[in-house]
Amino acid sequence: MIDKIHHVGIAVHDLDEALKFYRDTLGLHVHARDTVEDQGVKAALLTIGESEIELLEPTRPDSAVGKFLERKGEGLHHICFQTEDVDGDLETLKEKEVPLVDQKSRRGIAGMICFLHPKASRGVLVELATPMEMYRG
Repeated sequence: MIDKIHHVGIAVHDLDEALKFYRDTLGLHVHARDTVEDQGVKAALLTIGESEIELLEPTRPDSAVGKFLERKGEGLHHICFQTEDVDGDLETLKEKEVPLVDQKSRRGIAGMICFLHPKASRGVLVELATPMEMYRG
């Protein structure tokens, strides 16, 4: 089911300010940057070895990241595991009655994604992703 850690998501108030540290100070390369309207976020993926860090800035306060920042402040938001078949793995998780946020995969900056409910993983928000170049759906 899981190939590797794809990225760690970090919620930030200001993406450009966060990039000053991760890109400018640490020297990480910005691999992708996009606004994902349906999720209400501006996101940037920064490469580090074979994995990435995703910085997430809410575009509206009622988005999931906006609500997270209101409750907990900036910091670790989620961990994303890469899988070859996000749709098949999602069906397997449904069969196992794993609590889910998403009932079907959707497009995100990391490819086709879905989220498991934090109840499933001891309070950690887990994302599964199949990069678009691997996606067969």
